[in-house]
Amino acid sequence: MAKSHGVQFVNIVDSVRPLIKECTIPDVVRRQALGDSFVLIDVREESEFGAGRIPGAKHIGKGVIERDIEEIIPDPATPLVLYCGGGYRSALAAHNLQLMGYTNVVSMDGGFRGWKESGLEIDSSPG
Repeated sequence: MAKSHGVQFVNIVDSVRPLIKECTIPDVVRRQALGDSFVLIDVREESEFGAGRIPGAKHIGKGVIERDIEEIIPDPATPLVLYCGGGYRSALAAHNLQLMGYTNVVSMDGGFRGWKESGLEIDSSPG
């Protein structure tokens, strides 16, 4: 079941959506199949990441991504696809990374929940 979000949280996410790029789960699957080069970043909490993730995803939690991104991904032109549980936290993170000068950031709408519901592969190995 999808998490219910507070009105103010949804309002702030909706306010940044027009300012960011978003993609669908099939867009990411297509890019992977084509061998497109991008870094897939899971911005969920560490416990969420540890319970299961999209194969090949790198974990940089929403709470620390702005602090750590320059060290982990120093080139601001690197193609990045961010995801969270449903596409809300990743939208906020994408917006903040753009404010920091990252020019090729996309938030995956539907997030991990949508990926899992689509029956796509999940990595449940110890994170």
